Amino acid sequence: MTNAADMPASHGTVVPMLIVGALFFIFGFVTWLNGPLIQFVELAFTLDTVNAFLVLTVFYLSYFFLALPSAWILRRTGMKKGMALGLFTMALGALAFGEFALRRWYPGALSGLFVIGAGLALLQTASNPYISILGPIETAARRIAFMGICNKAAGILAPLVIGALVMHGLGDLKLRVAAADPAAREALLNEFAARVHTPYLVMAGLLVVLAVGILWSRLPELRPADANREQATAGAGATRSIFSYRHLWLGVLCLFLYVGVEVMAGDAIGTYGKGFGLPDDETKLFTSRTLAAMLLGYLGGLVLIPRVISQERYLAVSALLGVVFALAAYFSHGYVSVGFVAALGFANAMMWPAIFPLAIAHLGRHTETGAALLIMGIAGGALIPQLFAVLREHYDFQLVFAAIMVPCYLYILWYALRGCHVDESHR
Repeated sequence: MTNAADMPASHGTVVPMLIVGALFFIFGFVTWLNGPLIQFVELAFTLDTVNAFLVLTVFYLSYFFLALPSAWILRRTGMKKGMALGLFTMALGALAFGEFALRRWYPGALSGLFVIGAGLALLQTASNPYISILGPIETAARRIAFMGICNKAAGILAPLVIGALVMHGLGDLKLRVAAADPAAREALLNEFAARVHTPYLVMAGLLVVLAVGILWSRLPELRPADANREQATAGAGATRSIFSYRHLWLGVLCLFLYVGVEVMAGDAIGTYGKGFGLPDDETKLFTSRTLAAMLLGYLGGLVLIPRVISQERYLAVSALLGVVFALAAYFSHGYVSVGFVAALGFANAMMWPAIFPLAIAHLGRHTETGAALLIMGIAGGALIPQLFAVLREHYDFQLVFAAIMVPCYLYILWYALRGCHVDESHR
């Protein structure tokens, strides 16, 4: 069996990082399509905001339901075959979404998004611990930051691509739909819904090609439990139940809240901007602003961690910035307020790269299960934005946004300062 420590640097680190970086690019492109898709389904399926936000709910809940089964699958297939299987699953989901969107059947379109999320759950359950243990755990945040750059570069691109191919002329189309008689209205909406069909067919084809490429690649087969076992003692720590790892369970909650605030800043920003009456043709691209800020945050993390600041301390600073930017968004208005929401991308950037390795540290034989539990925490992206969508119907949307975001960032701050510390008996 190949071990990270035994592989030569040229093949053991660089090549796997480039391959997994390509996977993270796919994660980012598919995931950050959700923000523009909210506005797409709102018009194509004639939905209110709460039902349009089911795009996020269904997509991110798939992680909750599929993470533990993914860990079971990966133990039997190995990392490489598991990653390929995840890509094939995503391709099926993309086909389903494109077909059901063409037919304007919303439950079917949501089922396609759920299947895409299921494939991503398998990929994430494999790739995150893989990249964490590809080198020393103390520098895992830097490696995940590189993955984040690939992810967020794709995230910047995704809204621009779907904006050009699918969402062009959105504001004018809404006016035409509002003024049309019932028959003409249906024809316009059918034509609009059909725009998404070909892009998703192309995406499905590319995912299949990448899956085959992964199967034929020289990606080394690492076993996270074996690589992480050296951090657990051969005595008490090796026999403990996974329920005894306090820093893991607190980390699951931390990651749940983090994904919630990340999705709020990235996918809900268009809806936030619409609350000020900003034009649809501008709000559909706001996700790219958040992702650009995240990209800057990742670059900062690559430079500073660990030579200037530890990943725990950087997480604490990021959480403080989150509190400051969320409050600044509440106390400002219009484009300035939207700008502070986008700036949350900078604060959020290094949170996943820090939380994940901190939470799986010293788990030994429980590493795969711990990683799956953390992936389940991605369900925060389903529930927290949906809470925002429901509450904004009854209260001021800026107040709701701040009331949700600030407590989440405060918990993340506490985890960085206290909650991530590993019990000495587990070392």
